[in-house]
Amino acid sequence: MSEANSVEALLEEARLVAAMPPPEERLRLREAAGFSRAHFAATVGVGRQTIANWETGVSDPTPPARYPYLRILKGLADIYPPPATPVVPAALAGLETLRGPDGRAIEGDPGPCVRCGVETTYQSTDGRPLHSGALCQPITPAPPTRGLEATAPAPAVPAPTPAVPAPAPAVPDPAVVSPVAARVPTRPQRRSKSAERAEADLMGLIRGAVEHEAERAGGDEDAALKALIGRAIPDVMHLFNETRATARYEYTAYPALPDILHKPSKKDPDQIWEARPAYNNPAYSMRAPERDIKVTALDVNAAYLSALKVWLPIGKLEHTTGPDGVGPKRSGVHLITPAPWTHPHLPDPLGDRDTPGALWITDATLRLLLRLSGPKWALTGAPTVHESWTSGATENFLDALRKLLVAARSEAIAAGDRLTLEYVKAMYSKFVSTMGESVHNREMVRPDWMHLIHSQAYALHCGRAYKAHQAGLDIVALKHTDELHVTGDWRQVFTEGRGVSELKVKQGDGKNAGEYLVGKVGG
Repeated sequence: MSEANSVEALLEEARLVAAMPPPEERLRLREAAGFSRAHFAATVGVGRQTIANWETGVSDPTPPARYPYLRILKGLADIYPPPATPVVPAALAGLETLRGPDGRAIEGDPGPCVRCGVETTYQSTDGRPLHSGALCQPITPAPPTRGLEATAPAPAVPAPTPAVPAPAPAVPDPAVVSPVAARVPTRPQRRSKSAERAEADLMGLIRGAVEHEAERAGGDEDAALKALIGRAIPDVMHLFNETRATARYEYTAYPALPDILHKPSKKDPDQIWEARPAYNNPAYSMRAPERDIKVTALDVNAAYLSALKVWLPIGKLEHTTGPDGVGPKRSGVHLITPAPWTHPHLPDPLGDRDTPGALWITDATLRLLLRLSGPKWALTGAPTVHESWTSGATENFLDALRKLLVAARSEAIAAGDRLTLEYVKAMYSKFVSTMGESVHNREMVRPDWMHLIHSQAYALHCGRAYKAHQAGLDIVALKHTDELHVTGDWRQVFTEGRGVSELKVKQGDGKNAGEYLVGKVGG
């Protein structure tokens, strides 16, 4: 290359660097064109996470990938100029974003932003959906039919899998839906094409892992499954980090926690009571002389996967006394004294607990107690809250990971793919069980989250029992997170199937599997 050409090339790069758009504009341009991070990464020769870091401001582009990246952005800026600043009506000009004590915007239920109409989980101080700060943006236009996508090297595409019909949308269960999450979006959530492609990329990682271990095992399915379960923790943490790449708030993987959330020793638990149910109705017995009442043992599908939809504290836990730490957009743990439970025919929402008096519970359990003490149910008195450790919270923190694993699970069931099904199960179960003080997962220490997800699974399980009882079924037993024994026509209450929101008859040869007979021994 001549000296003149070298100088011109250097000056061209300098001009581009001087015009480097800010991170939010980099993200806007890519999404406006409808390209995935994988396409950008393959074109400029970096990893997908590097593109995510450039778009979130974690890092800035560096040579040698900086120059082609800037050329792409410059070309897209010519095609998709910045939108005109919207004129905000006077009635909306004074709106401010709802923020927690730590200054971070607090998320809630999704809805159309009152300013720009695009879905957002952030809210204004008066409770209406509102983008945080100046993040309002127009609806993403349709991607072009030519341009970068036509010339970019295509990312590796796994072998095609059978099409999976979209599951029917779950109908919210009034017995288990939080009263503080009652606002329903006025229109369905839209997903950008880039979001769909990002999920497809991650689904490809799941399929690729299964194919790799199956090939290594040479057709030995048990050996392949053992290998997949062995890599489940690092794999799910990678998926978790990827689904968090575009989050607009940060979390602390190693927060300062109060003593009640620390184990005094490896063998001793901390002080949080998760309210695990272990209920047997005293009115029914296998030992009764006349066993003529048919009971069906039901199995709940993927209980912990459903429980990933839970209010999690994302800021520093703050100590409060009395009820000050209780709120619809706060979460954590609470020291309470519960009201008496006087319904032997229904499972106690605090589980199988022998010791009376005050105890530390999670926000998920407290929300259940508050629902049951409200006017709709009136099954118990309201608990007395003595003190709390809470922070601003969101119900959607793990939702992207949950949806990804639900989709992978559904695809595996439709294809009869045992390896993928067990691999996905290992990922979400180990993700929950090792996010506390565990030697198996060093990437985060969040025992508060672990307890919240566990107790959310138990609270949802109790909610199913109360729903069945309200429909006229008798509850014979409620155990763990996934075992519900009832009398009567349960199919009139629950949907049968293997989906996440469905129940099926419990399989096995034991006395508590399938259908069995019991006798009535009490009133």
